[in-house]
Amino acid sequence: MNQNRTSNALIVGASQGIGLGFVKKLLNQRENRLIYATYRRRELASELMELASAYPDRLNCLAMDITEEEQIEAGIAAIQMQTEKLHYVVNCVGILHEGTLQPEKSLRQINAEQLTRYFQVNSIGSVLLAKYLLPLFRHSDRSIFASISAKIGSIGDNRLGGWYGYRASKAALNMLMRTVSIEYSRKSPRTIVVTLHPGTTNTRLSQPFQKNVPTDKLFSVERTVDQLFAVVEKLEEKDSGQFFSWDGSRLPW
Repeated sequence: MNQNRTSNALIVGASQGIGLGFVKKLLNQRENRLIYATYRRRELASELMELASAYPDRLNCLAMDITEEEQIEAGIAAIQMQTEKLHYVVNCVGILHEGTLQPEKSLRQINAEQLTRYFQVNSIGSVLLAKYLLPLFRHSDRSIFASISAKIGSIGDNRLGGWYGYRASKAALNMLMRTVSIEYSRKSPRTIVVTLHPGTTNTRLSQPFQKNVPTDKLFSVERTVDQLFAVVEKLEEKDSGQFFSWDGSRLPW
């Protein structure tokens, strides 16, 4: 975000994995003045809390469950009490497996409640963020609103099948954010809205599914964050509404 001498950032889902990696990266960049970071459960966010203690003037942590619209509204209202502008927002919240929720291998495993959970977390949260973030983006500086998606959510690239809920919820995320980009182009034209495929990253989300991933294609969190930052830094306003891979290539819808 070197276009702005100082910039304010919000990382949604920062208690672990890629979100926590983004917070660390931003703290190392002196031009980031205020960094907001959300977590869902404090007891799972100990490393984030330690960073907040170490950087009390720069890092503000907020409790936010993005499946609860009231919490999104309250969290963003709290940010608006401190600043009028955000330049950089990344939504890193996503779910692949959770307790009995596991990717479906066949139609026999389809469950309406589990499908709903996938959409609540992976799709609806981002568009609710877009709804409440708009006032913080309506300024004259270049800004980025990125959501972590997944190549597996590409309809054109789906050749293996399976993983119905995860695939469909990420495809829905892509469509929602594409639609947000069109409305933002009228109301906040300097905001670039994108979805990003991070590659397979060594996080809790991917852990049960790493055995078939070649070593050179399993990225550390630090490498993933560096690669996504490189993509974001090069984005232009004409790129708004697009779906990018970690190497900067555009992915098919």
